[in-house]
Amino acid sequence: MGLLDGKVGLVVGIANERSYAWHISKSLIEHGARCAFTHLPGDRNHARTSRSIEALGVQNPWLKSLDAGKDEDLDAVFAAYAESFDRMDFLIHSIAFAERDLLQPGKFVTTPRAAYLSAIDISAYTLLAMAARAKPIMAKSGGGSILGMSYYGAEKVVPGYNVMGVAKAALECTSRYLASELGQDKIRVNQISGGYLRTLASSAVGGTGTMEDVVAEKAPLRRNVEGADVGKTAVYLVSDLSSGVTGEVIYVDCGVNILGA
Repeated sequence: MGLLDGKVGLVVGIANERSYAWHISKSLIEHGARCAFTHLPGDRNHARTSRSIEALGVQNPWLKSLDAGKDEDLDAVFAAYAESFDRMDFLIHSIAFAERDLLQPGKFVTTPRAAYLSAIDISAYTLLAMAARAKPIMAKSGGGSILGMSYYGAEKVVPGYNVMGVAKAALECTSRYLASELGQDKIRVNQISGGYLRTLASSAVGGTGTMEDVVAEKAPLRRNVEGADVGKTAVYLVSDLSSGVTGEVIYVDCGVNILGA
């Protein structure tokens, strides 16, 4: 018997088999959950996400195109989900965006207004937008768990993380306000602050070239975080074991966040 038997929900953010969203999905499925998925628009993105889902052992997945920056796309995906499923026990928000050229040491001060606002929109506002659309579906079946992905660069300066750090700080704050408002509907909202993992997104940050070596040497656990570490924590936060936990940022980074230097 799995911790998540009978639970069903939506995962937004699988890019490939290295992404945190993929590892989270893997753990959720292993514990009995059923996952629906979205992919970025375009045939190439559809094919890439489909391959990644196939690697999870999911046959004939529920998979829809989603440009999270468009309200009409969000409306369509959540409406389609509600037609296909009678409940939503969890929503995984694992998306972020910032212009790659700006994610280099020394480039934060040159961030244009449009790029700054775009990073906030895709990385943080979309959590609010998805939560608003998930709320009636979750509330109808007695509540649920909304889970997002943050990073320590929301709190401390990580070279090159720049405007993405600002966006992640906004994401964490958005999560707390959502937790406060949605708690009356028994909807919990939390963030996992995952450690550095080499993904498509992290490879865009110019100051992380030696991150893996430094973390393995200095982290209290003397190793880098693995996708499975975050996946296991997601199972806890989606399951009833975390029934009293909301508005939190849970660090899964092998202890890096406790260090002063």
